[in-house]
Amino acid sequence: MRSINDLLVLIKQTSLDAIRASNPLEVRYGTVINENPLKIQVDQKLILSDAHLKLTRNVTDYETEMSIDGGAKQMYKVFNALKQDEKVVLLRIQGGMPFLVMDRV
Repeated sequence: MRSINDLLVLIKQTSLDAIRASNPLEVRYGTVINENPLKIQVDQKLILSDAHLKLTRNVTDYETEMSIDGGAKQMYKVFNALKQDEKVVLLRIQGGMPFLVMDRV
């Protein structure tokens, strides 16, 4: 009987691996637990540090050139960095690091 159970476990694992392989992109959600250095908690066991994160412009401070009321173009700083307790959406290529922090939720 043991060999049949082992075979069933192997079939189940192979099926799960095939499903994961067909879906190469994983969407996860997290919460910012620290701003500097940046740390995002994905679940109870997984906390990502800034070394494991790539940030989009949607979640960082950045400078941009703008014109107000048709005036001369000037550089302005947009303060858009993540703050503690904000919820974020993350993308990860299956089986890889780092996570891409797309935006706030």
